[in-house]
Amino acid sequence: MPQLNLEAREITLKIVYYGPALSGKTTNLKKIHELLGAKRSEMVTLDTQDDRTLYFDFLPVEFGVEGEFKIKLKLFTVPGQVLHRSTRRVVLAGADAVAFIADSQRSASSANAYSYRDLEANLRANGLDIHQIPSVVQFNKRDLQDIKPLEEVRKAWEGTGIPTIPAAAAKAEGVLETFEALLVRLYRHLDQRHSFGSKFGVSEQAFVSGVMGHFQEKKEA
Repeated sequence: MPQLNLEAREITLKIVYYGPALSGKTTNLKKIHELLGAKRSEMVTLDTQDDRTLYFDFLPVEFGVEGEFKIKLKLFTVPGQVLHRSTRRVVLAGADAVAFIADSQRSASSANAYSYRDLEANLRANGLDIHQIPSVVQFNKRDLQDIKPLEEVRKAWEGTGIPTIPAAAAKAEGVLETFEALLVRLYRHLDQRHSFGSKFGVSEQAFVSGVMGHFQEKKEA
């Protein structure tokens, strides 16, 4: 659930990047961190010796929008390895939105499917519904060999209503597009469930641009 403070005109939101091991979850957060430039705060990363995230990455981001409204975002990733399932469940607790990061390589199909089922189960364990929580799916590693064609990917997800975004996160391609698509779905969910727009006087455009505007200079570059 979002943390709403009407008096302070402030909302704190938790976004979790989920997916199989080595799919690019941490890479997405690192690129977001880089693209924030001087606006960025400290990023906390805990890695194992083989450079996989052991617990989570935590990237606190704070933005202001028109009318001195404040958005605080807490971005996390989960460890993708099978043995860390209990950790993933803990990190998902209280999530307001989820970005599922899939590996586009055909060899990763089974790992993607397992991880998505794991996401569904861990959301249920936290009293959340995969069909209700704002989410997007990023098909990462589009710059590698033996990847699924986008037509195949989109056909598999058509009818779900969940956006699918192609990406090569290591090159920063598709990273902000994924983030922005998730913000749009998050705003609409908040507005539907909590009358967010009318309570705070913040439109969808102001909400999204209030965050994404901080990346504008880097995007144009």
